[in-house]
Amino acid sequence: MKKTKGKAIILFDGVCNFCDQTVNFLINHDTDENFLFASLQSNAGQDLLKKFNLPTEHFDSFIYVKGEKYFTKSTAALHIAKDLRKWWQLLYILILIPGPIRDRCYDWIAKNRYKWFGKKQECAIPTPEIRKRFLN
Repeated sequence: MKKTKGKAIILFDGVCNFCDQTVNFLINHDTDENFLFASLQSNAGQDLLKKFNLPTEHFDSFIYVKGEKYFTKSTAALHIAKDLRKWWQLLYILILIPGPIRDRCYDWIAKNRYKWFGKKQECAIPTPEIRKRFLN
């Protein structure tokens, strides 16, 4: 596995078009390259899921791993926004909304993501510069 020291890791559903678009957005906006990425289905993703005793087959959330902590669902999204810096940090104020309420919205989007955005049949081949940001 690549060196991850000082880097946060975002685990995402590798077949989800919405997730893929989100990863591309994050790559474009993470100008300091603080984030590394791995699909939940990859060996690196599976290893991290096992490390935190998270499900390794049913993917209803992306996971944000920062050091020895992990975040899921809306909490993960808000921590990522906070760590993106610039005005994205302002979204972190939404953490004041109780988690169950935030996650209800998150779950609704996650439940419908394949219907609305579809699934990928194959992975895109990233450029070498982008590939270095992926584990595995």
